[in-house]
Amino acid sequence: MLKPLILIVEDEAPLVTMLRYNLERQGFRVDEAADGQEAITKIAETRPDLVLLDWMLPALSGIEVCRQIRRRPGTRDLPVIMVTARAEETDSVRALNTGADDYITKPFSIDNLVARIKALLRRAGATPSKGTLKFHDIVLDLAAHRVTRNGRKVHLGPTEFRLLEFFMQHPGRVFSREELLDAVWGPDIHVEPRTVDVHIRRLRKSLNGPNEADVVRTVRAAGYALDIEANS
Repeated sequence: MLKPLILIVEDEAPLVTMLRYNLERQGFRVDEAADGQEAITKIAETRPDLVLLDWMLPALSGIEVCRQIRRRPGTRDLPVIMVTARAEETDSVRALNTGADDYITKPFSIDNLVARIKALLRRAGATPSKGTLKFHDIVLDLAAHRVTRNGRKVHLGPTEFRLLEFFMQHPGRVFSREELLDAVWGPDIHVEPRTVDVHIRRLRKSLNGPNEADVVRTVRAAGYALDIEANS
């Protein structure tokens, strides 16, 4: 089986060298881009399995690269981890709102980074080989990794897909943010609970079209549930 290809988008050469060495030791193939424009070109040419994307880049910022990845049909489901030296909560939320699936703040440990990469790759690709899940007018095709609502294609990133899959496996049940983090991100990954709120908003935005009921119910002080009575 071909090893996963990680594209490192980073303009600090020593950091790239360190990342390449450690990721290759973990069994990944590695490609690199030194600026945002080169990253866009390489993503189109090689279609990596995951992008490790620095926020501050020459030519095109990591935020703009992430926006372009999410706008293009061929890459909108490409897993992206944003790497940032900005530790403010508003910055991490902005990264997630732009379309990143996860973020990590410099300086970081390689073990933590590798754990996040492996978890995100599992979320992106570890779905059963067949079968569908149905709830109300939503159909989730596990084999094709495709979601439709009322026959309309719904485009989801890997984390939103796993969130919806988990909800559709347990319709009507309320899950706390911590339970969703364990189920979707994994118990060994440290992610702030607010991250769940960001991905729920992204799931809602993609899932709910004009005049369609919001099927994701927010339960104050408790969590979220997949429930057709969400707005009632």
